Amino acid sequence: MPAKVTAPSLRTKRLEGIPIVCVTAYDVLSGALCDQAGVDVILVGDSVGNTVLGYSTTVPVTLDEMLHHVRAVRRGVDKALLVADLPFGTYEVSKEQALESSIALMKAGAEAVKLEGPYSEAIEHIVRAGIPVMGHVGMTPQSVHSFGGFRVQGRGDQATRVLEDAKVVMNAGAFAVVLELIPGELAASITQELEIPTIGIGAGSGCSGQIQVFHDIMGLSEKVHKHAKLYVNGREQMVKGLASYAEEVRSGEFPKPENTF
Repeated sequence: MPAKVTAPSLRTKRLEGIPIVCVTAYDVLSGALCDQAGVDVILVGDSVGNTVLGYSTTVPVTLDEMLHHVRAVRRGVDKALLVADLPFGTYEVSKEQALESSIALMKAGAEAVKLEGPYSEAIEHIVRAGIPVMGHVGMTPQSVHSFGGFRVQGRGDQATRVLEDAKVVMNAGAFAVVLELIPGELAASITQELEIPTIGIGAGSGCSGQIQVFHDIMGLSEKVHKHAKLYVNGREQMVKGLASYAEEVRSGEFPKPENTF
């Protein structure tokens, strides 16, 4: 059986040049499927807001909503490292707030937390309490309004800022950092500069690993994003199956005697 994935073991994978596979999932079924497929890291992301809850951004997501989904995913995961997002407004006020929010997520079943931006004091405080922290720089979705939308970051003069943010996150004690929607050349350069794994999304193949949303790669999302790839056309197949069910119910073909007690 494969060994349990931990925050320290991801650093070993980076040193050995073994790509790290990460998927964002939101419930017991998607968590269990990812775990059975051998995914290294399962992130319960605040993207649950866009993907499952119907929000237009991640900003409205609450800690209570995150706790609910962390508990659900936890019940389906055994081997993968389970990371939980700290939602907007739960870590920016103070390092004490950041730690309290992280403790709540850990008690719900997370094995590490993730936060966006170069919040060095918060990261240090959480790590000091024995909680592994994953960073996130580049396009940070909780800052979507200040960016003016979901836009690529790190082009031109912005490259230095993204690199410095990644270094701040590493020096504060994070065990890994997500690089989102930045040029591939910059992501590869940051990966070489850092001593911790980089996890890319829309950042090219030069990262230590990749992360994608379950719904995006399983073809459940309405839109096909440039940074993703459909490995299964799940939405089409599910609509087709549901339409067949509806047709058989309306025609009287279902249920048959073998479906009846």
